[in-house]
Amino acid sequence: MPRKPTNLGRRQFLKSAATAGAGVTILPAGVLRGANAPSNKLNVAMIGAWGRARAHMRSIKSENVVALCDVNLNNLAQGAKQFPKAEKYIDWRKCLDHKGLDAIICSTTDHTHAFVANWALNRDLHVYCEKPLGNTVEEVRTVRANYLKRRSKVATQLGTQRHAQQNFNRVRELVLDGAIGELQTAYAWGNRQIRGDGYLPAAGDPPDHLYYDLWIGPSPMHPYNPKYFGGCLAWNKYWDFGTGQIGDMGSHTMDLAWNALDADLPTTAEGVAWPANSPEATGGRSKDNKTKPIPPHPDVAPVEFHSSFDIPANDWRPAIRLHWYQGGMMPRSPRRCVDLNKIGHGAMFKGTKGFIVCDFSSRMVIPQGDSADFTYYKRRPEEKLIPPLGHFQGEWVNACKGDLKTSVDFKYGGDLTETMLLGLVAYRAGKKIKYDGKAGKVTDNPQADALLHREYRKGWTLDG
Repeated sequence: MPRKPTNLGRRQFLKSAATAGAGVTILPAGVLRGANAPSNKLNVAMIGAWGRARAHMRSIKSENVVALCDVNLNNLAQGAKQFPKAEKYIDWRKCLDHKGLDAIICSTTDHTHAFVANWALNRDLHVYCEKPLGNTVEEVRTVRANYLKRRSKVATQLGTQRHAQQNFNRVRELVLDGAIGELQTAYAWGNRQIRGDGYLPAAGDPPDHLYYDLWIGPSPMHPYNPKYFGGCLAWNKYWDFGTGQIGDMGSHTMDLAWNALDADLPTTAEGVAWPANSPEATGGRSKDNKTKPIPPHPDVAPVEFHSSFDIPANDWRPAIRLHWYQGGMMPRSPRRCVDLNKIGHGAMFKGTKGFIVCDFSSRMVIPQGDSADFTYYKRRPEEKLIPPLGHFQGEWVNACKGDLKTSVDFKYGGDLTETMLLGLVAYRAGKKIKYDGKAGKVTDNPQADALLHREYRKGWTLDG
């Protein structure tokens, strides 16, 4: 059987019509490096040409999209309608060597995020990568370290676009300015329940438009099943393809808490899953205290799941506990009249004088105790409010052309992702773990330490 090509010439591809409508206006912030400086436009490759990539097409329309890459020819055709002049690729490794590239947008499946991002950084390319930054602690640490070596050359942004909502700033200000006294604990949660019994059985052959071997990429080979291809929720619950809901919506919702903590990596991590509909899974405790946690599944991430972390003190707060709940598990509400279950994805902060409860766009402060009279709280004046981030993708484009600074670069986003993944490591190891964030080592459990990385299929490397 002849080998399929990895890039497609225009004459081999279907003719495409340009879309109507204007893109998001992005003002240049400086002089672009490289051959395209006179027009001050980035030469961009979109790795992943449809699906999540659609969220970037309007914002990147003002730049030069010179390359499109997707393992699905139907997706590639859709992307080509938006950018008919772009060269088409099927293998992202070939696409990254497209001549004259300045930047890439990675919208691939989660299990290739770290690969695409790291290879792009090795070529001194600016990188916007959808969340999560990697599927293992080692992947995240590799990408973050590579970025930190090159932060004077490249701009990076992790795709937690809800970070641009101004409520993130207002929540941070309330925490920093002492609206609830001294911070003690932070919580975040998400209520999705995406279940699976195990990897899917073989179900026919991949269609001609899908390069299935490239879709599997560095992960172990699994037989083709069309049910893997119903959007990210069809595949990201499997360990070889994703990290379940803590890596998916957790990347957005934990960001609500992380943005207010100025946190270093945790010193401990725990993770436990409970049976559906058990009192423990719904925030309570069984009367006989005999409900047993669900042991780790070899194929799929947990649904009803709680992880927690010890976060070291910094110069403005003591050491605190950070919690993540999912699948219906919830922290206890500070008041009976406040139903946290009606906040599908939210966060809460506990301080010595009360609570902050929030979601992506709203917040409330709940004082607690006789001393919570708000005389201690000095609201910052308008001129000292944290300024709006603006358009999230636009911030990255401007950073590529200017000061290289973004709100969710691979240091901030990498630390957040690494923390969440440590909760899954502890869950899979079956016990609380101690973690040395400087060395990237679990210090008290060799089994857990081995889970910080994964093996890759022959021919695939993280550092290409």
